[in-house]
Amino acid sequence: MFPDLTSDDIFRLETKRLWLRWPRASDAGAIKSFASLEETARMTAAIPHPYPAGEAERFIFKARADNANGRAMVLVISQKGEGRPVIGLTSATLTDSGAIELGFMVSPSAWGKGYAAEAAQAHIEALFALTRADYICANARAHNPASRRVLEKCGFAYVDSGLDLLPARGGLHPCDRFRLSRKAWGAQRLSPQLPPMLHQTPDSMLAHLTIAGE
Repeated sequence: MFPDLTSDDIFRLETKRLWLRWPRASDAGAIKSFASLEETARMTAAIPHPYPAGEAERFIFKARADNANGRAMVLVISQKGEGRPVIGLTSATLTDSGAIELGFMVSPSAWGKGYAAEAAQAHIEALFALTRADYICANARAHNPASRRVLEKCGFAYVDSGLDLLPARGGLHPCDRFRLSRKAWGAQRLSPQLPPMLHQTPDSMLAHLTIAGE
């Protein structure tokens, strides 16, 4: 489903304040620092709490394998600047029906600064530019207004609400469902086109999409 361009770990997305890139083994500590928190894990479908030993390493291994096989586009969010600290994750995965589902998570230390919307918008731009998807879907727990605001800021429209399976939360839970169509995405943009691709020299081993931040 996802193109060859994204199945190599030199793939990058750039925004005004952020880099989105493949997860690395060295990211395990940073990912554990926010994924293991109850306030972040409880809003997700798949992150267990308490967070088991080795879970971050397992997640990174699976994400890299899925990226390489074209089954997903899972990226870490890192801030520009000294050290490029990892502050979150974005994901694009395939549902059972073959649709693309967007997910995102930002460390509580970075909440309220617009990073989630900036990262999600970059991921959306790449998905519509690089795939033939007619729409992208997303879910948010019914008691998670922050995620709903991010999705609405990115142009998603509310579809309906219902009980969705959240395996790590132990069964079915009320969720709000959203969808962003290619048509609606195009209408939001003055000039829909593939974001400029920057192919760097072989020594830098970097190819990325540059996307304007909010």
